Amino acid sequence: MIIGSHVKMGAPDFVAGSVKEALGYGANALMLYTGAPQNTRRRPVEELHIPEARQLMAENGIAPEHLVVHAPYLINPANSVKPEVAELAVEFLQSEIERTAAIGARYIVLHPGSYTTTDMETGIATVIAQLNRLPEIPAGIVICLETMAGKGSEVGYRFEQLQDILSGLREPEHFGVCFDTCHTHDAGYDLDDFDGVLAEFDRIIGLDRLKVVHLNDSKNERGARKDRHANIGEGKIGFEILNRIAHHPQFVTTPVILETPYVDDKPPYGREIAMLKAGGM
Repeated sequence: MIIGSHVKMGAPDFVAGSVKEALGYGANALMLYTGAPQNTRRRPVEELHIPEARQLMAENGIAPEHLVVHAPYLINPANSVKPEVAELAVEFLQSEIERTAAIGARYIVLHPGSYTTTDMETGIATVIAQLNRLPEIPAGIVICLETMAGKGSEVGYRFEQLQDILSGLREPEHFGVCFDTCHTHDAGYDLDDFDGVLAEFDRIIGLDRLKVVHLNDSKNERGARKDRHANIGEGKIGFEILNRIAHHPQFVTTPVILETPYVDDKPPYGREIAMLKAGGM
């Protein structure tokens, strides 16, 4: 099982510190932001302790494809209403893609965004147009569109919507999907029949596109379309289903990433990873 969590990335050790944090949880995968997710300020890549991070990863068996980057939420490629937001979606995303390559990661997870005051069809067309405007995607980098919960005007909460986007992209080899369990549950998919959900995903999108898994429980009933993460085994999905997903044969080489809430201001990831490892015995 390739399993890890979202980890911090900050001074003084930056990416090397992120790897150390992940190792402290017993993880062999990790996900990080390349800077603060709420703004565009970024440290030069030369300051991020990337060589030390790569050495730590090599020494501890963490492959480059198991270091995942998450794009900031302020990137909204579905917004056609505000030109400045549309421009940021392309310029800042390109910068984040280049930082992903510099760090040595392969996958960058991206929320497809929200169409705001237009409609789903316009939102999907806008995502396609914006992603096709990216000037250059480095070799080996894959932008993973995340399955969404469907709150508000979110794009991408049905597999068909993601496939509509993927089918319109000029460089399909640079795009995949990140499967979020909380989001798909909240969108109405029945994860108790996970093989059935995977079969539907395969029929509509193709399992070869599924590159990253976000493993989260949900505070909501199935189909609520609210997106509120819960700790593993403490939500409406439950430990049995999530454990089955974490150990599914389809994900033997796929990074499974926890994004569950802190408990008493402390990360729960070491405990949750240990629970899931034990659950597969």
